Amino acid sequence: MKNIIKFSITCLSLILLACQTDNEYEEYNRNPKNPSVVPYATLFSSATKSLVDEMVTTNYNTSIYKFLAQYWTQTTYTDETNFNMQNRKIPQNHWYTMYANVLYDLKDAAARAEAGSSINKAAEKAQITVLEVFAWQNMVDTFGNIPYSQALNPAEYPLPVYDDAATIYTDLMARLDAAITALSGSSAGFSSADLIYGGDISKWSKLANSLKLRLAMRLADVNPSVSKTAAEAAIAAGVMTSNADNAAFSYLSAPPNTNPIWVSIVQSGRKDYVACKTFVDVLNGLGDPRVDLFFKDKVGGVIVGGPYGANNTYNKYSHIADNVLAADFEGTILDFVEVSFLQAEAVERGYTLAGTAAQHYENGIRASMAYWGGDTAAQDAYMAKADVAYATAAGDWKQKIATQSWIGLYNRGFEGWNVWRRFDGKIPLALPEISGNPIPTRYTYPINEQNLNETNRSAAASAIGGDTQTTKIFWDQ
Repeated sequence: MKNIIKFSITCLSLILLACQTDNEYEEYNRNPKNPSVVPYATLFSSATKSLVDEMVTTNYNTSIYKFLAQYWTQTTYTDETNFNMQNRKIPQNHWYTMYANVLYDLKDAAARAEAGSSINKAAEKAQITVLEVFAWQNMVDTFGNIPYSQALNPAEYPLPVYDDAATIYTDLMARLDAAITALSGSSAGFSSADLIYGGDISKWSKLANSLKLRLAMRLADVNPSVSKTAAEAAIAAGVMTSNADNAAFSYLSAPPNTNPIWVSIVQSGRKDYVACKTFVDVLNGLGDPRVDLFFKDKVGGVIVGGPYGANNTYNKYSHIADNVLAADFEGTILDFVEVSFLQAEAVERGYTLAGTAAQHYENGIRASMAYWGGDTAAQDAYMAKADVAYATAAGDWKQKIATQSWIGLYNRGFEGWNVWRRFDGKIPLALPEISGNPIPTRYTYPINEQNLNETNRSAAASAIGGDTQTTKIFWDQ
């Protein structure tokens, strides 16, 4: 399904500016039975769904994170697995979705919450902030320097400047701290409009601290002192402690609110994806029972993945498991698995927290196996393997944590790609078979930004060392 989106954040700014200045006859044209002002709770819900959809989707017009992590590979169309992102305007589509459908709605919701009289205003604004920080971090980690301080303000800044990525991170940390404080002092926020936790503020507090931990660990190589202080504070305040704390969106079993993976593959009747050899070979090599939970259709009695970036024949390789393809399969954006491996890394870096690296590492593996259906006996047997147990698994601590977190983050392609970038290539990703192109370390800026906001885009490109797919994000050292 082709989804050709022509707008960038600059286009959005110009459109919104025109709307703001052309309202002379608004009152005459308003339909009292169809209100033009959307309740801010509805904006919050809509932005939540748009954010999760974008992180979960496997629609290659919009997101190729699962390909970048090499969990899946393609059959008929191979441009995306060969890192050609321009034919379908992937950077532009992702940019537009995050700015227009997520961040703008969240900003609008926050402004309306502030102007309102809800007794839960502080917590509601904090919940909005947590999702804003999540979205902004995704944009920085995907592109590098981006419009931030002048973004989403078309009246004053129709052509926004690009802010320094590290500076944005600093501000995101401050915004999270304020949200954490507000959440810790509140008993209620959004209730029915909260499509992640159903109004459970204690879990929102854990999500906020877990997100702070993620940001902190991104900074470990470039600003270790800030990373250590922030990570320790987040853990002390209370991060996720089990799969029950996972930030997950519950999709429905019938349209329109179904999992976008189901929409792209099952509803569309497509056979565009197979298991990727890169990932499957590691699972099979470790005798990992999750291989049969992630994929189906064995070939010669085993799960077999197609070579990455090749013209793979659909019937020759194993396919995505039915549970992932279910219309109501939940969409997860941050979970206890990720938090566990982040804590294992923090221990190895000398940060102060309870537990050993081995304990957090094992927690991550067991949580992943439990999530996908592995019982305690299967977990015990797997942890007893010499090439899995922390004390005896191959490589240094980075190799061990990278390998198992990459596996544990299956179906969360964005974070799987981040594991490869953060751990200096410890994950054995392959070059695409057809093109041999290097693995991207970022998305390039959208074409529309070159056409409509070229002065600022050019300055940003120069500041980061070039607008290429192999330019590194500031924390990728």
